[in-house]
Amino acid sequence: MSLHDDAVLVLKGHEGQDELRQVYLDHLATHPDGMWKACADGHVTASALVIDPSRGRVLLTLHKKMRMWLQMGGHCEPVDETLARAALREGTEESGIAGLTLLPGGPVRLDRHHTPCAWHLDVQYAALAPEGAVEAISDESLDLRWFPYAEVADVADESVVRLLEATRARL
Repeated sequence: MSLHDDAVLVLKGHEGQDELRQVYLDHLATHPDGMWKACADGHVTASALVIDPSRGRVLLTLHKKMRMWLQMGGHCEPVDETLARAALREGTEESGIAGLTLLPGGPVRLDRHHTPCAWHLDVQYAALAPEGAVEAISDESLDLRWFPYAEVADVADESVVRLLEATRARL
C-alpha cells in the first residue's frame, strides 16, 4: 500500500472534523502527488505532540523558520510507509527522544494552515514520551522546551492549544 492510500484510509476512519476531513480527501483525490512537498497546491503533513502525562507537560519546538512554539512535525518522506510512521519519525527526529510511542486510536485532530512553502494539511498525532526521556535539539529548531499543560496557551497558537486539549481528552 502506498503512503497516499494509507492517508486516504486514515482520513476515512478519522472521526470528527467532517468538513475539514473532506477537504483533505478531496485534495488527495485530485492530487496524486498530494503527499509530497513538491505539490504546490498543498500537501499532507504529519505531526506529533510529544506529551509526558505522568508529569503533566508537553515538549514544544521553537521552529526555526516559523519562529513559533509548535509540536514536532513536517513533510512526509519516501521512507514513510504510513502517516503514523511519518508522525513518529518527525517526533523522534525533532525531539531527539528515542522510544516515543503514538497514542492509540489514530490521529488526534486535523489542522490546515498556510506556510511559506504551501498549504499544509496536517494530520496530528500525539506521542507519549518514555519514562526519563531526555530531549535533544535538532537543526530545525531554535529551542526545545517542556511546558506544563497550563502554560501552553501562553506560548503557542490556538492550533497547538486545540491539539493539546484533544490529546488530553483522549488520555
